Amino acid sequence: MEAGLDVARVRGLFPALADGHVHVESPGGALLPEDVARAVGHVLRMPVAERGGVFAASARAEGLVAGARAAVADLVGGVAGGVVLGASMTAVTYAMARAIAKTWRSGDEIVVSRLDHDANIRPWVQLAAERGVAVRWAEVDIETGELPAWQYDDLLGPRTRLVALTAASSAIGTCPEVAEISHRAHAVGAMVYVDASHAAPHMYLDRTAMGADFVALSASKWCGPHVGAVVADPQLLAHLHPDKLLPMSDKVPDRFEAGAAPYELYAGVSAAVDHLAALDGGATGSRRDRLRSSMAAVARYEGELFGWLDDALRAMRHVQVLGRPVRTTPTLAFRVEGMRPRQVAAELNRQGICVWDGDAYARELFDAFGVTEDGGVVRVGLMHYNTPDEVGLVIDAVAALRPRPVPRPR
Repeated sequence: MEAGLDVARVRGLFPALADGHVHVESPGGALLPEDVARAVGHVLRMPVAERGGVFAASARAEGLVAGARAAVADLVGGVAGGVVLGASMTAVTYAMARAIAKTWRSGDEIVVSRLDHDANIRPWVQLAAERGVAVRWAEVDIETGELPAWQYDDLLGPRTRLVALTAASSAIGTCPEVAEISHRAHAVGAMVYVDASHAAPHMYLDRTAMGADFVALSASKWCGPHVGAVVADPQLLAHLHPDKLLPMSDKVPDRFEAGAAPYELYAGVSAAVDHLAALDGGATGSRRDRLRSSMAAVARYEGELFGWLDDALRAMRHVQVLGRPVRTTPTLAFRVEGMRPRQVAAELNRQGICVWDGDAYARELFDAFGVTEDGGVVRVGLMHYNTPDEVGLVIDAVAALRPRPVPRPR
């Protein structure tokens, strides 16, 4: 097969694109390829029982869990024995935060970032309040949308226990210097919890290179079902003791996974990672090797599309694009002069273009920008299934937007 990303071939994998809409709302959840839907449906039609039995249906469940863990491990460069699965990134982060917080003592400190999705802020802030732990905030440069690494020199100290940050903002696209921040955090003995949910569909991930002790993920962001995961070193997980039911296994990572597992969705997780690994038609080798090639091809393709979109919107006098990060995913947030974000989204929807409006669960960020009270922003995010024609339609539609006069009361 020819190397690189063939967008025509890729689009043929997504039955949802048949609706005729331009889907650029992917930071909230990407469309699913047929292989993922088929994998989920296949499991729903076969006998699958709970794990731990002596019969085939139970063994099948074991295989589905093992397959999902191996796939997520390949996605981030971890090991299957360190992959914790859960209902969502938010749910699994809350569970992990409760376990980690048991190691905190009054007077300890944590550092969170205003760039992050609230799922990587609120669990830590809430647990800190319960444990008497101080919260320190890494701030965003409002002009650029960057999260400066140098500020962590003042935020970190001998009582810092955890640093939580994103690998890529799902609100404005910013990709912070995670490795540099992790290095600073480890120098004072702090653990690093990285939300890579939005980064995963756009770049090659390497937990070790990032310096992340924990990497949190949401499969729905990278063409998978609604399943969350956290990847860590199994030896680190062995020192954490979550609340669990008495009959549950005490093994790692099983002891972190409360309740019955959605085995059919785990099949979809494996299929979604396989989908990402196959995006470069010429990629060979292990799944991890193919992910490296495919994500490089995705980054090149999306980068060209996004550069055009970003430049075009910034050139419009009636449009304000928030921030200007140097390293970014194909994601941006903007406002239109004289129109509330919901009006903009509704008008674009009338033209068959799907975008998100509001705070996008980045409340701290958009509070800092001062736009939350006025409806937030309009967010656009590209994926590997978007085309130049679609980007052109978005540009033309935004260019044509004009505020509509508000009728006076009679």
